Amino acid sequence: MTGTLYGVGLGPGDPELMTVKAARLISEASVIAYHCARHGRSIARSVAEPYLREGQLEEKLVYPVTTETTDHPGGYEGAIADFYELSAKRLAEHLDAGRDVVLLCEGDPFFYGSYMYMHERLAGRFEAVVVPGVTSVSAASSVFGRPLVQRDEVLTVLPGTLPAPELARRLADTDAAAVLKLGRTFSSVREAFAEAGKLDDAVYVERATWGQQRIEPLASVDPSTVPYFSLALLPSPAYASRQSSPASPPAAAPSAGEVVVVGLGPAGPEWLTPEAASELDAAEHIVGYGPYVARVPQKAGQQRHASGNRVEADRAREALSLAASGSRVAVVSSGDPGVFAMASAVLEQLSAGHGAGVRVRIVPGVTAAQAAASRVGAPLGHDYCVLSLSDRLKPWEIIEKRLDAAGAADLVLALYNPASRTRTTQLADARAVLLRHRSAGTPVVVARDVGGPEEDIRITTLGELEPSTVDMRCLLIVGSSRTRSDNGIVWTPRGY
Repeated sequence: MTGTLYGVGLGPGDPELMTVKAARLISEASVIAYHCARHGRSIARSVAEPYLREGQLEEKLVYPVTTETTDHPGGYEGAIADFYELSAKRLAEHLDAGRDVVLLCEGDPFFYGSYMYMHERLAGRFEAVVVPGVTSVSAASSVFGRPLVQRDEVLTVLPGTLPAPELARRLADTDAAAVLKLGRTFSSVREAFAEAGKLDDAVYVERATWGQQRIEPLASVDPSTVPYFSLALLPSPAYASRQSSPASPPAAAPSAGEVVVVGLGPAGPEWLTPEAASELDAAEHIVGYGPYVARVPQKAGQQRHASGNRVEADRAREALSLAASGSRVAVVSSGDPGVFAMASAVLEQLSAGHGAGVRVRIVPGVTAAQAAASRVGAPLGHDYCVLSLSDRLKPWEIIEKRLDAAGAADLVLALYNPASRTRTTQLADARAVLLRHRSAGTPVVVARDVGGPEEDIRITTLGELEPSTVDMRCLLIVGSSRTRSDNGIVWTPRGY
């Protein structure tokens, strides 16, 4: 009979914060395993020491390298992978011999824990039991004496190894946060908090629950003194506001602010107009679909409100509500906000009575149709029609009627939203409608992710267009009877 592998969470450092189950398993196990550096000392073992007993076998899993020093041909990643393989083999020998193995892990084994690397190598061969432990995040909140989150607040846990701009974006998008893996990353982490406008609210916690724990404002910490066992904490903002704001008479209602609906263009910053960039920089709040909000450069103090793709009305109402309280709000859309985007959604909610007194302005952007056309020449050089094939907001019968009319009028068509995971038949139906009026040789441009890392531009014909190769990230341009295609260039003459 083989032994059982136990991944035992020890909690944040205080032996008394270990669970009863963890203490029992440590005292009963035949083999106690733990990671340590070359000097042989182990924080995990020191935490578990009160529960160890004589006669237990101890397996030191000694890390052979640091991130800066290794002669391994595969670099640090190769060296550490070999170390985990060797460690797993050593533990497997005990398990094969029928000995239960407790692998000690600070905090929780599955929360950035070293145990997980043994689990993925051994759990398929042996019984593996994970015993959770109190995390460093919970411990830091406890010793600081402030709630992490409450009610509908969102807590985000982040590794400090992320690039500072990415950290800043995520910090700006959340209510509360914990950033782990400090040490060498501390300076960039503090920079990210400052860029997100939340440095003054953040606290530094080092070795929470240990005898030498340290707590101080994140802004005042000397980076040279920061060890790995530390974290940056951004606690509940609601709790902080209640504690710092004494009761006061109701303030006069603020004057209404404004909503500016901004077109970001189809891709990166090179497609953004100077006017749009200026409006984004001036905004106090950025509201939009998550991937579009992520394209806006982070600015200190600016709050970001990201949401899903199918909640346009909710987004519009949120923006108008923020502006009604006196804020300057930018609602972002890809391409131009007036083309199948947020401008009409905001104006519709304004007309329905939301955001009374709020001024709404629209700032145009380069459209997806313009971007796609520019990649192949000038297919939109004469009269053209812009049409969405999505039947989520209008019935297919209306779409088909408009396709038929545009085809009969011999207009070039720019087709938005041609397909999705749930809409797989519309493009084939649209192609059939247009073939009533156009020859099979009519040029068709299939433009995917224009300006993005996966840009792909294909020129085909209406007869050879394969709908299964088109997805939601594509825009199609279908030529008129006058549109020409020659050696990768597509254009529609201005004269008849």
